[in-house]
Amino acid sequence: MADRKLKLGLVLTGSGGPGNHNLWLDPEIPAKASVDIEWYIEHAKKAEESKFDLVFIVDSQYITPDSPPHYLSRLEPLTLLSALATHTKRVGLVGTLTTSYNAPFNVARRFASLDHISHGRAGWNVVTSGDAGTAGNYGLDEHYDYDTRYGRASEHVKLVQALWDSYEPDALPRDRATAQFLDPSKLHALNHRGEHFSVTGPLNIERLPQGAPVIFQAGDSEQGRDLGAEVGEGIFTHAATLAGAKAFYDDIKGRAVSKYGRRPEDLVILPGVGVVIGDTDDEAGELEQHYRSSDHSFAQALGEFGRSFGWHDFRQYDLDSPFPQDVLRYAQNSFRTQAERIAAHAAEAKLSLRETVQLSLRRERGPFVGTAETVADRLQEWFEAYGVDGYNIHAGHPAQLTRFLDEVVPILQHRGVFRTEYESDTLRGNLGLKTPENRYVAARATEKSVATV
Repeated sequence: MADRKLKLGLVLTGSGGPGNHNLWLDPEIPAKASVDIEWYIEHAKKAEESKFDLVFIVDSQYITPDSPPHYLSRLEPLTLLSALATHTKRVGLVGTLTTSYNAPFNVARRFASLDHISHGRAGWNVVTSGDAGTAGNYGLDEHYDYDTRYGRASEHVKLVQALWDSYEPDALPRDRATAQFLDPSKLHALNHRGEHFSVTGPLNIERLPQGAPVIFQAGDSEQGRDLGAEVGEGIFTHAATLAGAKAFYDDIKGRAVSKYGRRPEDLVILPGVGVVIGDTDDEAGELEQHYRSSDHSFAQALGEFGRSFGWHDFRQYDLDSPFPQDVLRYAQNSFRTQAERIAAHAAEAKLSLRETVQLSLRRERGPFVGTAETVADRLQEWFEAYGVDGYNIHAGHPAQLTRFLDEVVPILQHRGVFRTEYESDTLRGNLGLKTPENRYVAARATEKSVATV
């Protein structure tokens, strides 16, 4: 498409997420950034000034002492985003909420409220909770297995979307002359009885400014990819190479079309990426290695390593013995896909536990490392090759975010790849996604069309 534009999101992880345990030591970052509303407001405003599509708040609800600083103490996403809504006007506000430990009615009401508060800028990142320990915080002995988690997620999202349609657009005339506040024929109960949930409805909040908040999803297992292809409108992922990015892009959009009858343009693919910018490409590479070595020690990496394996403690093993393959049983209800990749690579390469952990610290040079021109070139290359529709930029070190906003974004704008002004007042409009029609209005139109044939 000639008018296709790159999409940008900003991931805000305050004092440091996974792999950034020591980010908070940077004197430019408030030590309490993850609970400092002023820090979030400042960054949301920066994103808006640079015409970003959205800011993204990650979340999980289980921690151990080995969790990164941002996870140890952070604000709840919907509360935080509601505050940001009152300090911004155009940037989208996307937050993570799990389908495993939230009721559909409550999720529908909270995101509908955010959409009204923000005048149509809400987005929901749907997760099923990879941290198996979360179950214990919600009165369960163990986490749901993969099939149950994703079965619940599919039903949950569809229920939330149905609840958002409880009111037709003109259901509340609020006509003082006739004293009619509600047209009851345009308010609809759900009366759903399904495999995982029972919800009566209707939702007690009117039609939303953008029809429905944008549904985001980030899962890489087969079930996760199917869920994204079925209900996702924004897909968060990770990509180390253009070939890998394009394979994922083609797979998700192909599934959406072939399995669920959707259009490729009904989804936007936004991998999360880190950027490192220097005055030369070599300087940027050196900066990247400096950040990696200073942000995450071996001891911290070893402690955090167990997260993919249900927070199994790997410190109990001999570091120089072969990677223990029997630990995959701890990952069955956790981040299983990632754990299987780690174990398979360790077995194939005959790595010790020490070497496997060190490998996570010695990652290959990132694709978006170099001068501002180099980074802009690579971002544009992936976009124009249809490997991505845009990117979620990790804020990282403040100086790097500043360089990205001040140097890379203007290059992309000058080339016509990225917007210079917002196209819409809503998140859905800026992402180029269609506004969903109220299902009851659509059904009536279909009935009327059939009746006239």
